[in-house]
Amino acid sequence: MSIRYYEQHAADFVAGTLTVDMTSLYDHFVPLLAPGARLLDAGCGSGRDCAHFLQLGFAVEALDASAAMVQHAQALTGLPVRCCRFTDYQATEPLDAIWACASLLHVPTDELTGVMAHLATQLKDGGLFYCSFKYGSGEVSREGRTFTNLDETGLQALLAPLPLHILETWQTGDVRPGREHERWLNAVLKKDS
Repeated sequence: MSIRYYEQHAADFVAGTLTVDMTSLYDHFVPLLAPGARLLDAGCGSGRDCAHFLQLGFAVEALDASAAMVQHAQALTGLPVRCCRFTDYQATEPLDAIWACASLLHVPTDELTGVMAHLATQLKDGGLFYCSFKYGSGEVSREGRTFTNLDETGLQALLAPLPLHILETWQTGDVRPGREHERWLNAVLKKDS
């Protein structure tokens, strides 16, 4: 179970991801947001991205399923980060955007459509949804974590029954040292009006 991994390895995970430069991803997402937009960091991990969005003046909510990661994110950002699963989250008012960076990939393939559908209900019509997955297909388990991999075809199939459409997809290499060979599928989606 991936949550157990993050409970046991939170400090190492934070150390390995907190200072990673995410500018290339932010540059695809942030220009699409209105000033002061309300957004959710879904699966916020260390709080790195929350902190960035707060600095830009956005109204940020955050959640993570790992209590240990929630503690790190709260300490970094001062936000009241919610400890819950994606499907337990309810926005207090409709969101302008969701940022799910390297988090939905831990949802089993057979549950992913339902999770994405639930998150989409939290968005305003026309709201934006960034997500990223390790590039490929099928599920893999590694070091106590399960990953659902997606390529462009898999993403299209996932979205077919959902009120979300693709604005942009692109591939990137992992930016962590020693992981450059790992590929990621990034997507900015928009909720249908």
